[in-house]
Formats: sequence, structure tokens, C-alpha cells
Amino acid sequence: MPDRLVGLLVGPEGDGVRIDAFLSAQDGMPSRSACARLVEEGRVTLNATPVSSKSERLCLGDRLQVTLPEEEPTTGVLAPNPYIPLDIRFEDQYLMVLSKQAGLVCHPSPGHVDDTLANALVAHCGYSHLGRLQGDDRPGIVHRLDMDTSGLMVAAKDDETQKALQDLIRLRVLDRRYVTLVQGYVAPDKGTIESGIARSTRDRLRMMVTDDPGAREAITTFTTLERFEAGRRDDGYTLLECHLYTGRTHQIRVHMRHIGHCVVGDPLYGRGDLRQNLGLTRQFLHSWHICFDHPVTGETIELADELPEDLRSVLESLKDTSMGRTAAGERICPQLGV
Repeated sequence: MPDRLVGLLVGPEGDGVRIDAFLSAQDGMPSRSACARLVEEGRVTLNATPVSSKSERLCLGDRLQVTLPEEEPTTGVLAPNPYIPLDIRFEDQYLMVLSKQAGLVCHPSPGHVDDTLANALVAHCGYSHLGRLQGDDRPGIVHRLDMDTSGLMVAAKDDETQKALQDLIRLRVLDRRYVTLVQGYVAPDKGTIESGIARSTRDRLRMMVTDDPGAREAITTFTTLERFEAGRRDDGYTLLECHLYTGRTHQIRVHMRHIGHCVVGDPLYGRGDLRQNLGLTRQFLHSWHICFDHPVTGETIELADELPEDLRSVLESLKDTSMGRTAAGERICPQLGV
């Protein structure tokens, strides 16, 4: 089958919409990630000019032309893995909220083919009963947690629900809150970190704060819960609740490093001293609270997740150095199991 040429006219519903999002919403077009790849491969033109960025915004009356490649025969779907436990906290026919364990990768990547959360979701729901707007290798995934970050996240069982949940995140009404322990004394009880974040030009595994025009906006607010005195070999520690308004890669970890308070145990952005990391070999970062209105039923879904044992043990080891909890800490810490 030869390549197929598709012409599209942008109507009122596409005015101001990103190209990849607009394309994926059209009948007969592939997933959003696949549409982004079409842009990268030079298969999309806008008003007869090749498109250089998937995030370019459309205007009413724009004309797009897309060259769809010949379809390759399907070789199979993501392998189910029934041996990965799923800690499900809410589930219905549309979505689920689960608590991801540290050490579990969200979707296949180099070195992780069939041992990911996506493989476990396929085993639990079936491949055809999961949303695939993020890509065929990311069934059900709405948003991600880093491999060594634990806690609550949402998965979708169909494309419509997945898109609605992603819209809630984009509109900043899906409330995601994390708890982190950072190095040093954080003086303010509340604060906001707003910056651009982009991939590091020196190390492709790392992200960095930058004012480069290509950087993506990132907003994190934090609330101090508890402070711990400095010792002979450390500068003290502070327990924070962080509220994400955007979902950039490594956002909290990068923002904490940016303000001089690295996340304890962070192997990528933190300090390498095992003693200052209180014995942790993974970042002290836990998605503890999530709240949103169900996109189909309208009910409010609000869930909290206690800290896992390794993180609770770290706070227990600091108990004698506590400088006291803030009012927010008195309210939140008991919900964390500490």
C-alpha cells in the first residue's frame, strides 16, 4: 500500500490548538505520539510549508497536509505481565488510581521490555481495554512517575477517558501533591518555583532550569511540613509537600536542586554522600495525594497514600532532631503514617 496524502482544513475547534493534538483528534489519524513523529519526519506541511515543531499552534483557516506512511503489519501487542503486583486504590469501568511501588518503570524503554507498569496494566485489563493516546507502547498511561518515585497515579481504560484526564492535567485541575525530604533548612513556610525546564545539553539523562526559548514552563509550589536540625555532617533537612501545576520530567527534583535543596537520596541531582542521604539509594519523593472530578461520572475522587516503609524509616531516624511541625505538617504528617 503506497503512502496516503490527507488534507485538513482548520475550523473553529482547531484555532489555537497544537498541531499534534489537532491531528490526533481527526478521524483516521494515529495516536498523538505517532502524529508527533510524523511532524519530526517531515510528513506534515502547514500552508504548504513543512512543520518544524509539533507544538506549533494552529489558526482558523490553516491548511494541513499529512503524508501517512504505508501501514506495517501488526506483529503483536504489549506483552502482559501478571507477576507485577498492582496496588489499586480505586477502579471502575473507565479508570483506576493505583499506588506505584518504587523501582517500577511506567512503560517500556531501553532495558525494560516486559517488566513495566504498562505490562501489568495489560495483564489486569487487557490491551484492548486501555487508552492508547500516549502511544501503543503506553497503554493506560495518563501521567508518569519516575522509576524510583512511589505513590498515586491514574490510568485510563479508553481513549476518551484518557484524553479527558489529560485535559484535566493541562487545565491544572487534577490536583497532584507529593511529599519530599530535602537537604538543608528551608526557611519559608510556603513558596513557588516557576521556571523553564529543558533537557541538559551536557547530559541527556538530566533536565535543567533554563530561560532558553525552547524550555517548557514548569510551576511547583511547596509547603513546609517539618524541619530537622543540622548535624556534624549535614546541613539539616526539611520535609515538604509539593504541588505540581505542570508535569515536566523530573520537575520537583530539578526545582529543588535549583533552589539549593536537593532531594535526599536523589542519584541524579543530589549529593553522592550515603550518610547525608540517610542511607537512601532512591529519591525521597512520594505521590501522596490526588484529587479530581471523574470525567464521566462527575464524582470527586480524592485519595491519600501513606509513605512506604523505606521513607518512613528515614523520618523515624530524624525524629530526635525535629524542630517541630508547621500547622500544615500537623495536619498532613498523620495522613502519611508518621
